[in-house]
Amino acid sequence: MTDYVAECSSDCASCGENCSSRSAPQELMFRQNNMSNIKKVIGVVSGKGGVGKSLVTSVLAVEMSRRGFKTGIMDCDITGPSIPKSFGLHGNAEMTEDGLFPMKTKTGISVMSINLLLEEETRPVVWRGPVLGGIVKQFWEDVLWGSLDYMFVDMPPGTGDVPLTVFQSLPLDGIIIVTSPQELVSMIVSKAVEMAQLMNVPILGLIENMSYAVCPCCGEKYPVFGESHIGEVAAKYGLEILGNLPLDPKLAKAADTGTIELADNDLLKGAADTVETV
Repeated sequence: MTDYVAECSSDCASCGENCSSRSAPQELMFRQNNMSNIKKVIGVVSGKGGVGKSLVTSVLAVEMSRRGFKTGIMDCDITGPSIPKSFGLHGNAEMTEDGLFPMKTKTGISVMSINLLLEEETRPVVWRGPVLGGIVKQFWEDVLWGSLDYMFVDMPPGTGDVPLTVFQSLPLDGIIIVTSPQELVSMIVSKAVEMAQLMNVPILGLIENMSYAVCPCCGEKYPVFGESHIGEVAAKYGLEILGNLPLDPKLAKAADTGTIELADNDLLKGAADTVETV
């Protein structure tokens, strides 16, 4: 039985296949503007939605900021942006003839999200892939980020247009893949891992969210969503496990109330240590 091959659109910029008909190497990388100096770019991805990817992005950015690094978040989950709410950011980003200015959080983290450009933050974004890719380009080239030590890119789940654009066009120094304990999710994580390998993007490691809940009375850990399978995926691909986040009502409340950077936790200290070595 022959392998299925999608019909070629002749648009190599939107394709991850390394086929023989690919045209000569193209300049796909987006260029920073003269008012941006971003030293390290870390993508945060997931194979499916609902695993807490944006929460992990937020906590990592806060941890790196607390360590004294100038930190930013590019919210590339265009159709499901949640980063601004986690930091209590509302309203519209400032725009001048030079470009867009990211909003600053309470502790100075720079953030750009589609929700900071819409007239109403609850308005749905109903755009096709090429337009979404154009927004990613605008966030990189037209936003005046200034000098940043670390930029975290919060991507939409899956292996579609936006992750492909980010993988091909941003200078990623590595990605972190977020998962949850269920075996089905672990299978989908494999797709994200293999996409990164196909695109030659370094994988820094895996973070499992919702790993367990802690009993407030006795402190015992309960695997609410079943036994973890992250070790199997890590072993299969030779990846490091960077952290296991519990179901934490206090952290969830902090994200819901826009006070994520004020939450007292060091749950991703190990993951931040890895990021710091990139």
